Amino acid sequence: MAGLVVIVLAALVALLAPLIAPYDPTTVRDGTGRQAPTLADPVWGDPRYTDPRYPLGTDQIGRDILSRLVWGARVSMLVGFVPVALIFVIGATVGMVAGWYGGWVDQILMRVTDVIYAFPDLLFLIIIMATLRNTALGDLMGGLVLMFAAIAVVNWVGMARLVRGQVLSLREREFVEAARATGVPARRIMARHLFPNALAPVIVAVAFGIPSAMLGEATLSFIGIGVRPPTPTWGAMINEGFQVFSASPWPVMLPATCIGVVMLSFTFLGDGLRDAIDPRMKLG
Repeated sequence: MAGLVVIVLAALVALLAPLIAPYDPTTVRDGTGRQAPTLADPVWGDPRYTDPRYPLGTDQIGRDILSRLVWGARVSMLVGFVPVALIFVIGATVGMVAGWYGGWVDQILMRVTDVIYAFPDLLFLIIIMATLRNTALGDLMGGLVLMFAAIAVVNWVGMARLVRGQVLSLREREFVEAARATGVPARRIMARHLFPNALAPVIVAVAFGIPSAMLGEATLSFIGIGVRPPTPTWGAMINEGFQVFSASPWPVMLPATCIGVVMLSFTFLGDGLRDAIDPRMKLG
């Protein structure tokens, strides 16, 4: 429940970013390009060292860090939910078809998943982003669309295997045999009988997949091939903050803390869902 509360708060911050953020996240304040006082100054709250206009200070070129954190939540939450929705659709469809039909259909689909699964996830993600970054797809929404597609392409295989395993364990059950004997079409059996009964572990996998997608975005932005600047993301803020890390650690620590707290909240939520959905977790 604590994780759920944090997730709801992060989602509200993302939705209400234009109202919450005190400044435009891409605007250089004061026109000087000079870093305003930050939490690293000797006496926090002393007007000689801090600027009350910027509670968390500004980055090295004068952009308000608080505003960039608020707007960065929007990108991180989008990257958490949209690619995982695509992973769910692709993986569930492939796994359902492979598990239900079996035979050569199962063999072909599972060999494709094996080929994709053989690539290291992060390396495959970097290759896709670096190769297509300067294409028309890479220009859409500042690179967000390409990132959604790349994360989905890399990670759908785990979902497909999970759903296939569930379908294989369910398709010989009595209620499925009864539906088949009464002439119910295969599409309807998959949609009305197999999918709802296979959904419990899938929901848990989705909850654990969201922080993985957020970490992928942060990693890509940190190495400079994520969302195009000046769009603020937490990963890009960490990358930019390292330029002044020796003088002030806060431009790195603040977005890193945001990433860690939200990811940990999704992990807590996934763990709670697993305990609630799986009756075996309640034994003893």
